[in-house]
Amino acid sequence: MAGLLKTPSLHLIPTLLHAPSVPFKPFCVSFAGGRNTSVSLSRRASLRSVSSGYPLRLLNLVPFASGEAETTETEETDGAIDVENENAGAKEGEAEEEEAAVVTALLNSYKEALADNNEGKIAEIEASLKSIEDEKFLLEDKVASLSNELSVERDRLIRISADFDNFRKRTERERLNLVSNAQGEVVENLLAVLDNFERAKSQIKVETEGEEKVTNSYQSIYKQFVEILGSLGVIHVETVGKQFDPMLHEAIMREDSAEYEEGIVLEEYRKGFLLGERLLRPSMVKVSAGPGPEKPREAEGEEVTAQGSAEEEASSS
Repeated sequence: MAGLLKTPSLHLIPTLLHAPSVPFKPFCVSFAGGRNTSVSLSRRASLRSVSSGYPLRLLNLVPFASGEAETTETEETDGAIDVENENAGAKEGEAEEEEAAVVTALLNSYKEALADNNEGKIAEIEASLKSIEDEKFLLEDKVASLSNELSVERDRLIRISADFDNFRKRTERERLNLVSNAQGEVVENLLAVLDNFERAKSQIKVETEGEEKVTNSYQSIYKQFVEILGSLGVIHVETVGKQFDPMLHEAIMREDSAEYEEGIVLEEYRKGFLLGERLLRPSMVKVSAGPGPEKPREAEGEEVTAQGSAEEEASSS
């Protein structure tokens, strides 16, 4: 670093070398020579926090063209930045500007130490700059670590949110299943009452007007009972003319049928019911076995002949 920033010997004004550390306005440092360079910094805080304790000097360094002793003149710029219109909450920007000002102060002090060939001061400033660089790397590592932690926590939050959503859906399904099971158990116990109403309806023979009134009363109760079951979602399992379904039907008989194909329900003996998608009880049905085997034509002719002879014998007798 000493090699990069080394400049010709400077003749510094003594009053500036021992200037106290006081707040100052924005400044401009220019180095006149083979290449013009200007650095402008603006800040609102003083540099009393500089660890080296060296005051910041506002210098205009102009080396002599003859190579003899150089003179230094001090001048302050008049272009102070108006800070009254800035937001009071811009603390982060102020901190960055203050840090930049601290580094600039150290660099200026370093240049002065090089000019004075003060090795102790040079070593101290280099140590300060090295500590700032180490702190920078440490903060970068800390930011990277915090970013990783933030990413991990964000993923964890997403997983927790998904788990909670799944838990809520599972709880809702379990609640609906519990309600459906409770309704199913109650309705299953009431199906026997429904069967009794239907048996009574098929067996009662009305003969008098009083019996007709009683029958009508029973039928009105039966109708209301069926409507209540329907409001709960209970539906009748379709049977006659439908394909036999072992999940819905209980076959108690098979019979040949020329009208229906094999596997078609012919008759219903007991109604089956569904509650939503749950089967409360299957229907008891008779199932078609298809058309029976055809009789041979010779056998049919012999049968007709036998019937004719039997009729003749009966007429002669």
